[in-house]
Amino acid sequence: MAIHNFIQRYGNATWTGLKMPLQLAWRHRDLLHLLVKRDIVTRTSGTVLGHLWLLLQPALQVIGFWFLLDVVLQIKFPNNVPFLDYFLLGILAWLFISEVLNRSLNVLREFGGLYQRTVFPIAILPLMSLLLPSLLYASVLMIMLFIMYDWTFLPLGLVSIFSLAVWLIPICYILAIIGLFLKDIAQFFPFAISVTLYVTPVMYMPQSLPDSMQWLLYVNPAADIMALLHAMIQGLDWQWSNIVRLVVIWLLLLGPAWVLFRRAEPHIRESL
Repeated sequence: MAIHNFIQRYGNATWTGLKMPLQLAWRHRDLLHLLVKRDIVTRTSGTVLGHLWLLLQPALQVIGFWFLLDVVLQIKFPNNVPFLDYFLLGILAWLFISEVLNRSLNVLREFGGLYQRTVFPIAILPLMSLLLPSLLYASVLMIMLFIMYDWTFLPLGLVSIFSLAVWLIPICYILAIIGLFLKDIAQFFPFAISVTLYVTPVMYMPQSLPDSMQWLLYVNPAADIMALLHAMIQGLDWQWSNIVRLVVIWLLLLGPAWVLFRRAEPHIRESL
């Protein structure tokens, strides 16, 4: 009976952790739209190219990596797998994840001026870490897929980025609280993200890892994301375990992430 009650309570918390952020996003959609517009103006104000920089920034990052790995180091894959196609798809997804996670750590401080002295729905702010990056990277990915393949791949690019955004929702809520209350972790986090890149099959294929390090692919959810992304768009191998691990992590985090945020919410104003 105790186990049954625990499972029922956890199931309810998990459903709430998914339902409430989506309901809040819809209820405050006009406010979110204004915040996204404000974010765009803040990023591009005073620049000659204006809004074009929003697309150029991730594109220039990709070009820099490509020049190092394809032109300078001339990395090639076995089995006639085009390195450039594999790398561009993986690095775009990685840059999207990295931007969302790093911004989540600072989002409550970034918008602190909005809620310190006025009534404001603080619970929508972690979603700001997702909205603009999702729009930007979905656009860049669809442009890239159109250039590399054809227009039939455009829906795959859109679905992949927005599916990844939904998977990141609970992580955004957790990191928003961590970044506000545990500042030491926030300082260390960008380094951890950089290190994780090198144990994620973005610049190499999974089988390139030594046998003694293959376990990293099983404990790193980013490796599962890359496997499914390459399978969906490039037809590479994947396993059901890639989906199972991601779904389990997502379900385990949804409820606790929302509960943690709601319990910390009354203290958010006091922490600034």
